[in-house]
Amino acid sequence: MILVTGGCGFIGSAFVLGWMRDCDEPVVNLDLLTYAGNLESLADVASAHGTDGDGRYCFIRGDVRDGALMTALVAGRATDAGGRPTPLPDALVHFAAESHVDRSILGPAEFVSANVVGTQVVLDAVRAELEKAPRPFRYVQVSTDEVYGSLARDAAPFTERSPIAPNSPYAASKAGADVLVNAYAETFALPALIVRCSNNYGPYQFPEKLIPLMTTRAIEGEPLPVYGDGMNVRDWLHVDDHAAALWAVLTKGHLEDRVYNVGGDSERMNLDVVHDILAQLGAPRTLVQFVPDRLGHDRRYAMNHELLSGRTGWYPAHTFREGLRDTVQWYRDNEAWWSRVRSEAYRAARELYLTPPSA
Repeated sequence: MILVTGGCGFIGSAFVLGWMRDCDEPVVNLDLLTYAGNLESLADVASAHGTDGDGRYCFIRGDVRDGALMTALVAGRATDAGGRPTPLPDALVHFAAESHVDRSILGPAEFVSANVVGTQVVLDAVRAELEKAPRPFRYVQVSTDEVYGSLARDAAPFTERSPIAPNSPYAASKAGADVLVNAYAETFALPALIVRCSNNYGPYQFPEKLIPLMTTRAIEGEPLPVYGDGMNVRDWLHVDDHAAALWAVLTKGHLEDRVYNVGGDSERMNLDVVHDILAQLGAPRTLVQFVPDRLGHDRRYAMNHELLSGRTGWYPAHTFREGLRDTVQWYRDNEAWWSRVRSEAYRAARELYLTPPSA
């Protein structure tokens, strides 16, 4: 059985969907349902495998900073809203985190609390449980390429041995969590792995991130705010490829490696991505509106995933062209979903750089 934190978020829900599709083991999903958490992403899972289905899926609304709750969950002593007991987990994948750089600039404290303190509480619960009842167990920390900082234009992609050098409050909070995980592994022999991914994209991504933000605004004919000169480079990874990589690490990763990088082999300049979105929607490039660059904006990320691929055989299955096409189409087909969350999705952007919307 696996315990997932933050399983209603963008990446977490993709992982849960894959798990329920490809594995017979139960999953317990703990999620606080903050603004980016969405029960709708797992509605089919809840219907088929929840209380009224085969019972393999259990959802609990709660905070990873709740030590008593985390202790109960990792010991198999919690109960869901319907009173069902949760099974004893033999793995934990920790997705739960605040994740948007813009929001971290506006309010760093919540990022430190959720990402650093939250991780510490989870680690303490796992450590205490394994000391009390030793058993085979794996802990997977879901991290980000942003902990490495900015990469020079002509530099080789980040490897697992690249130094940590975060430049935003968000990146610093994730780096702090990673350092804690490494410390617990070294000090307490906690069986932990850290997975650092490049920029994710795909359906159901909260429309504050680049691709869904630009897509939803272009659909409505709104200006598309592009930071600085738009030449910042990101390596794009389809969320389903990331979920598959996490499965590979969980089942085939070597604890002595400790860290695995995950990349999509799809480096693109932000402005080129925006132009691709406009082309797919048949919208004019005149919608692009350059805005002052983001504070601490990293110039480039790129990930070397040779270690992961060599250990597990994982490779990204989606090309960026096909993945972006399907993602843009999903937002075209699901306007009712993103319209409901648009106001909250645009909140940080409005505070930082957006002109007032026309509607």
